[in-house]
Amino acid sequence: MANKSKKKAPKIIISILSLLIVFCLLIAWLNFLSVKTLVKTGNQYETVEFEKQLVPQKDEKGYWYFTTDGDFKVMHLTDIHIGGGFLSKAVDKQALNAIATMVTKEKPDLVVATGDIAFPVPYTAGTFNNYSGAKAFANLMESLGVYWTVTFGNHDAEAYSYFDREAVAEFYESEDFKHCLFSAGPQDVDGYGNHVIEVKNSKGIITQAMIMIDSQAYVKDNIIESIKGTYDNIHPNQVEWYEAEINRMNSENRKINKDATTVVTHAFFHIPLAEMADAWTEFKENGFKDTENFEYIEGIIGEGGRQVYCGLGEDDLFEKMLELGSTKAMYNGHDHINNTTFVYKGITFSYGYSIDYFAYSGIDKQGSQRGCTMITCKNDVTFSIDKYNYYSDRYELEGFSREEVTMQFEDVTYQVIEE
Repeated sequence: MANKSKKKAPKIIISILSLLIVFCLLIAWLNFLSVKTLVKTGNQYETVEFEKQLVPQKDEKGYWYFTTDGDFKVMHLTDIHIGGGFLSKAVDKQALNAIATMVTKEKPDLVVATGDIAFPVPYTAGTFNNYSGAKAFANLMESLGVYWTVTFGNHDAEAYSYFDREAVAEFYESEDFKHCLFSAGPQDVDGYGNHVIEVKNSKGIITQAMIMIDSQAYVKDNIIESIKGTYDNIHPNQVEWYEAEINRMNSENRKINKDATTVVTHAFFHIPLAEMADAWTEFKENGFKDTENFEYIEGIIGEGGRQVYCGLGEDDLFEKMLELGSTKAMYNGHDHINNTTFVYKGITFSYGYSIDYFAYSGIDKQGSQRGCTMITCKNDVTFSIDKYNYYSDRYELEGFSREEVTMQFEDVTYQVIEE
């Protein structure tokens, strides 16, 4: 009997391994079909019709720039969270539809997506493949025919994902994406995606510029830090790079006009700076009334817990912004229920509306937090920031449909949602 038991054991092990192999192959096939479906979904949207689309050029140093003596429109999207797997296919299609609807309506000259484009969580999306979400988004943007770029969020290349940040950066730099203006940035600067896109007038003066910064992910690149939410900060050599870019643009302008003023810039990244938490705390402790440093503009802080989930360390970016006097506004995501805009020490802080249908439990059925931000850069170096909810009448477009949702903060008249 003992010998018979020993003979059966290898057969059982082989049977289990065979089932595991079949299961893995089935999952791989289902995910392959899901990505094909998402690409097909993106392809169904028509190219955006512009009266006259601005076409960027690249200078001899490799910087992309647009030329216009009129307005320049930037759409800020954030936290798209495309799972890219067979379990998330339905909500992924809703996310693509939301983007296509708003882009078609707004006709932006440039779209900037500030991170967490992909969200390949295996137990909810059914995949580890972070290329899938990136591919679905990139394909959609190319189908729409608008110029676009991204910054990385903490979920775009998790420790458990198939591809690291360097590989994802190479993906976005692919020649397949003719409208993508992403650059991985200098090799001697930390992070991937530190790059600048300029807006010039017909005289060659840089009137305004968009500075994309990689706000990193976690203090340590592992699953434990991901679960704990120990978010990193922008690194010192990135702040040095930021300063060098401001000085470069000022120098180029003064070669054309020696009396040119400091260039106006807008900074885009994913994780909010610590100063966003400091500013909100100051406002909150003052009974939600403006202070000498703080001016409330609009929106809510709807996140619980820490409310503003900034990096847990410190960086000198905000101090450098104040010193140089160039950056007038910064735009981030990360906290999906926060969409406030305020001015702190003379610089505008703007949380983007999120797209997320997937990362937060039940968020696909909620709508107060979903939409986009439109930044209109004027030729006189002023600008405006307008935020639009996806479910407003503005996006009732022929040929586009929107799901029914609950507007969970519709009747809120105060600026913070308490737990």
